[in-house]
Amino acid sequence: MKKILVMFTMMMVAMVTFAKDIKTVVFTTTPQMHCAACENKIKSNLRFERGIKSIETSVPDQTVTVQYNADKTTPEKLQKGFEKFGYKARILKDGEKVEKNTGEKCDLM
Repeated sequence: MKKILVMFTMMMVAMVTFAKDIKTVVFTTTPQMHCAACENKIKSNLRFERGIKSIETSVPDQTVTVQYNADKTTPEKLQKGFEKFGYKARILKDGEKVEKNTGEKCDLM
């Protein structure tokens, strides 16, 4: 029984030691997203940035929600990653809504 307790304690310590600091940040982009092709361009390019765990996009809300490992990257580094494929990203504040720019045209459609 004592041996099992020691092994369990060691496993718990190992899990805490290797625990990742997963955080979430929400961006909006310029140019805005207009269609599934815009979403795919962002997802397929941004996924190569270090530390990214997941990417969710929303054309109606004009948001890109990124879960990332804070031990490997920062929101500022992710923001710069958008520039590599032709977008500028801005971090949204909690509850901030983005108005759709109806004057923009989509180059991907």
